[in-house]
Amino acid sequence: MNGIVFAQALRVRFASASPLYGAIAVIALWWLACAMKLADPILLPPPDKAFGALWTGFADGSLSGDFFKTAWRTVLSFAIAVAIAVPLGLIFGSSKRLYGSIEFVVDFFRSTPASAMFPLFLVLFGVGEKTKIAVAAFGASLVILFNVAYGVMNARKTRQAAVRVMGASRLRVMLDVTLLESLPQTFVGMRSGISLALVIMIVAEMFIGSTDGLGQRVIQSQALFDMPQMYAAIFAAGALGYGMNLLFLVIERLFVHWGGK
Repeated sequence: MNGIVFAQALRVRFASASPLYGAIAVIALWWLACAMKLADPILLPPPDKAFGALWTGFADGSLSGDFFKTAWRTVLSFAIAVAIAVPLGLIFGSSKRLYGSIEFVVDFFRSTPASAMFPLFLVLFGVGEKTKIAVAAFGASLVILFNVAYGVMNARKTRQAAVRVMGASRLRVMLDVTLLESLPQTFVGMRSGISLALVIMIVAEMFIGSTDGLGQRVIQSQALFDMPQMYAAIFAAGALGYGMNLLFLVIERLFVHWGGK
């Protein structure tokens, strides 16, 4: 009996640690590649050097400064995208005919690589913070707008009809029923939007006259052949993206746990 209990406890512990297996496997393969000298040691330093650079960068503040700068730009661009896209998504999604009139435009620019839009935003906003934030907000807003409109169009018609029968105005139906019904799909769009905003921001920091940020650190370290520092910046960017996505998953489970019920 004790053996069965121990085995069950062991299975639970291994299951809770399962997300770490992939990371451990990647680090092990990295160590193996370095030990077998499958790549130039200058281009692929051992993991301990990369993680050492990551630790040092956060300890002395050099990498943490870039980390929080990129995080701030991403959050700001995402907030702008949400403020624009959610109301527009509600309006356009409430009428299939209205959404059909702008569907091509949304899909066209949603399918266009954001980096191809850099010259246009440079002409409009010049070289500086505004361009990076604007282009990231633009890319994120299209994804959020699409998902909000889709969520509104697929809201349960029976619930909307029931509220109308009770005498609710169109505005009350929109806010009290349609908005809540569309929240699960809206959160999908927001999670995708903040991830896309981070990707665009990193690329923008690489190529649009930046003096700080993780993107600038990656490209500068690569130019100086400081590979441990480059990998450290990449890890920091990955951790930032993972953390943002995880935060939205937690918020989604707290506020829209009723989705689909």
